[in-house]
Amino acid sequence: MKTVLITGCSSGIGLDAAHHLRERGWQVIPTCRKPEDLAARRDEGFEPLQLELADDASVARCADAARERGVTALVNNAAFAIPGAVEDLPRGALRSIFEANLFGTHDLTVRLLPHFRQSGGRVVQISSVLGMVGIPWRGAYVATKFALEGLTDVMRVEMADTPVKLVLIEPGPIGTKIRLNSIPHFERWIDWENSPRVQHYRDSLLQRLYHPAAKKDRFELPPRAVSEKIALALETPNPRPRYYVTTPTYLSGIGRRLLSTRALDWFARRS
Repeated sequence: MKTVLITGCSSGIGLDAAHHLRERGWQVIPTCRKPEDLAARRDEGFEPLQLELADDASVARCADAARERGVTALVNNAAFAIPGAVEDLPRGALRSIFEANLFGTHDLTVRLLPHFRQSGGRVVQISSVLGMVGIPWRGAYVATKFALEGLTDVMRVEMADTPVKLVLIEPGPIGTKIRLNSIPHFERWIDWENSPRVQHYRDSLLQRLYHPAAKKDRFELPPRAVSEKIALALETPNPRPRYYVTTPTYLSGIGRRLLSTRALDWFARRS
């Protein structure tokens, strides 16, 4: 039986991927943090696991339970964002986001690698177009995704002499709750009222956070667009190292190869 562990299944990409892969014959183990989300997944017929990526013990319990259930693939999807200017990010904010988006993800992955070496397992990392290009006001999230990309590139090369395959998926704008879910982190960490960029927060960032309908991202696609690439990455015998999702990701990939850093900066300032 093909069994996949998917992190971050409370909503958005993780939840859609769980349903999509189950429809394709996979045994799906979704993870969530909150009890109400775990209960919702049970009501949908899943047997979820609780996972808090910032908690070492929680990661260890999840990995042990997944191994006992014969997991053959891992989709690292769980992540969050802290919007704000880089100069307004305190050290604690970066510690917090790296614990979940990188350190916990890496810990879960390496705990499953010995099992995957024996079973020929597969690891799919949900990165982002923001792991390819830096966009203003998203610096914390960008930093974690750049780090995830680098770590995965190295691990893919190192694991080339094993049956384990690692794949990066790089979505652009997807219709999820990541912006809504970022609000508590923004309110906890960003002292925007005392920022030298306070006017920009008032004119732009606060509008995007608290009134998202006011400016919907161009080229936005539904989570199913990512789920289909996840299925491709899991089921293709020899998958690509990377799969792009949405037009901005394709444009960023081309631009990074063809344009100068100054040209890329010009486009980033206007995004």
